[in-house]
Amino acid sequence: MSYVGKKCIIRGKDSGVFFGEIVEQDGERVKFKNFRKIHYWDGATAVEGLASYGTTKPDDCRFTLVVAEGEMYDACQVLPCTEKAIEVLEGVKVWTLT
Repeated sequence: MSYVGKKCIIRGKDSGVFFGEIVEQDGERVKFKNFRKIHYWDGATAVEGLASYGTTKPDDCRFTLVVAEGEMYDACQVLPCTEKAIEVLEGVKVWTLT
């Protein structure tokens, strides 16, 4: 199944968890745009919860800034997000060290 054009949670075997819009998908290779790496989350039990409802604790999450485009080569799970999840996840503040 292709999720091109949809905002998804993408989990990599080694690279981590990302939230963004899929541009291309070919096996484990995923090209996406307007994405954020999810360094840490609270308020969802697993990536399935993030894709379904977002997080109930957005202030306790660590999401990077939005990156215009990128690729990953180790995608092992792609989950399309619900409208509710998109709204919540897009509202998580940018995590910085400063």
